[in-house]
Amino acid sequence: MDLDWEYSHKNISWEELSNLYSIAPLGKREPKNLEKVFSTSMFKCFVRDKGNIIGVGRALADGADCSYICDVAVLPTYQGRGIGGDIVKKLIELSKGHKKIILYSSPGAELFYKKLGFNRMSTAMAIFEDQNKALETGLTNKT
Repeated sequence: MDLDWEYSHKNISWEELSNLYSIAPLGKREPKNLEKVFSTSMFKCFVRDKGNIIGVGRALADGADCSYICDVAVLPTYQGRGIGGDIVKKLIELSKGHKKIILYSSPGAELFYKKLGFNRMSTAMAIFEDQNKALETGLTNKT
């Protein structure tokens, strides 16, 4: 499979990207919000097959201390081929030189990230826009 990789958001259809997140399924993402978050992220990867976006990821980074990998998604028809792992590996490579590279995963995906070199954090804390949903889905707990 001959895939094209892009590291700029200049030629991105935000509607197409919004659709990818819905199908992946990582939830509804408004195109205007995607444009905002990808525009302000230091690192981003867009993977295309025959011109269509089939995988994506980004990292918020400050250039020295912390890089936060987030929003990694692959269309279901392309999952299981190593594309998601390749996106994370590329974002790790782009983040070299930072003192820490962090991410949080969906419940059940921890082993996937462990294989890519991540370790579980014992002190991570979060405030979500929808705290109840974060509790229900297992992203957070009350302990």
